[in-house]
Amino acid sequence: MLSVDEGNVVKVEGSIEEFNNQNQIKVTKIRAARPGDNVEPDQFLQRSKRNLEEMTKELDDRIDRISNSNLTKLIRLILSGERLEKYLKVPAGKSWHHSYLHGLLEHTLEIIKICDLIADFHTEVNRDLLITGAILHDFGKTEELSSDASFEYTDRGKLIGHIVIAASEIEKAAESIPGFPGQLKDQLIHLVLSHQGKLEFASPVEPKTLEAIILYHSDELSAKANAYKNAIEIERNSKSNWTRFIPLANTSLYISREDETPKETLF
Repeated sequence: MLSVDEGNVVKVEGSIEEFNNQNQIKVTKIRAARPGDNVEPDQFLQRSKRNLEEMTKELDDRIDRISNSNLTKLIRLILSGERLEKYLKVPAGKSWHHSYLHGLLEHTLEIIKICDLIADFHTEVNRDLLITGAILHDFGKTEELSSDASFEYTDRGKLIGHIVIAASEIEKAAESIPGFPGQLKDQLIHLVLSHQGKLEFASPVEPKTLEAIILYHSDELSAKANAYKNAIEIERNSKSNWTRFIPLANTSLYISREDETPKETLF
């Protein structure tokens, strides 16, 4: 009898047959994957549709545009080595939005662009601070979520959470940089602590600065646009013009058919 743990890869041999107008696999052989098979569990996980190298370069270029040297040093210190590798790989969530490999990076780049646009409108905004907050706001998800075989919350993630993890890392990194301004550190940590907007949404504090309110709404826009888009796409082949009721959205979503070519009617 085959015994494997959750997340292990198995090799299956069989044939596809039709039963009740649905395809099914009739398995004839099954075994656990071996080292020589050259397969890894994360090969079976969903990935961002964006090119990883392009996204990585986009992030690096945007960091280089930050003029405040203290903030640049802080980001480079935090996003280095194994932590950078995790940052580039992990999803932004387990299931709601950007829930695929490299999802955190994709989500972050979207937020950066939104924040940059708002800063163009409102010149009073501290752009360097805002963009640094956008880059680091979800950094704690590198420790909160595992992405080796499936997307699951780690023990550390469940006990502490990504917001507190990120705030703690920023505190430590800032203190290791000689002369890092205390007020700048506190404002950056506030961005992280308040980016979910409401106490009932697990934000330790609510936004109390112009940069914080912009980051909160930018995060919401990126997350919900992605989540709604994916929910609609999953059910696009259904006959209904509406998705099922989605608890996290608290509604069903309309499936637009305007971009679909009408099927030819035969008489």
